[in-house]
Amino acid sequence: MELVAGIGTRRGTSAEEILRLLDRALAEAGLTRDRIALLATVDAKAGEPGLRDAARVLGVPLVGHSPAALAAVAVPHPSDAVRAAVGTPSVAEAAALASAGAATGPAGAAVPAGSGAALIVPKTSSATATVAIAGPTDGVVT
Repeated sequence: MELVAGIGTRRGTSAEEILRLLDRALAEAGLTRDRIALLATVDAKAGEPGLRDAARVLGVPLVGHSPAALAAVAVPHPSDAVRAAVGTPSVAEAAALASAGAATGPAGAAVPAGSGAALIVPKTSSATATVAIAGPTDGVVT
């Protein structure tokens, strides 16, 4: 099963800091970087050099989601501070779940963002970044 790392950062967070935190989160679950198929974040941060460089180092795409799309995903650890800053109560967990569960239902019908996905590692934070790891319950990342 391929996994998605949802990442929230402060502006200017380096790729090294993001990758260090990602490695820590993966180690919690006994996983390694090669299991990550995608990095996901909020649209406003998708252009951040640290995130773009981390995706390049990992050799995976980086996708951004709108705050409204992320706010529609139920998460176990919402944050009022994150809601005030970016307009959604979660970036890392919601982005990971939204991307891991981005699938289609019967006959290609869209299913709600985040459905069909589960958190493998809930949000893990450093001083400038937050990472969460999710995977699809059907074993397919789209």
